[in-house]
Amino acid sequence: QVQLVESGGGLVQTGGSLRLSCAVSGRTFSSYHMGWFRQAPGKEREFVAAISKNSGTTDYANSMKGRFTISRDNAKNTIYLQMSSLKPEDTAVYSCTADPSWSMVLSGRSEYWGQGTQVTVSS
Repeated sequence: QVQLVESGGGLVQTGGSLRLSCAVSGRTFSSYHMGWFRQAPGKEREFVAAISKNSGTTDYANSMKGRFTISRDNAKNTIYLQMSSLKPEDTAVYSCTADPSWSMVLSGRSEYWGQGTQVTVSS
């Protein structure tokens, strides 16, 4: 059993920055690939970024490349999503996910999901 709790969401102005955190408990954190997805009202869930167990591999959606950075701190059982140059189109609920399989994380078929944290970017 793995539990994930996101934090750090909020209201930010266009062009601003925000850092999301996802704290993980249960099992062994370092055994899981991790990722971030987002979902805006009325839209499908969208892949944001992923990071491998050992931090050796990262992946980003094209619209997030150069603006978002995913990282993990296994000692703190936490992953982060550093967001900069935020745009109104980034407004969504951001959810953290975990799975032993890299492909499952990338495809959004992960076993474990957090509750999500709201990010709102004002124009």
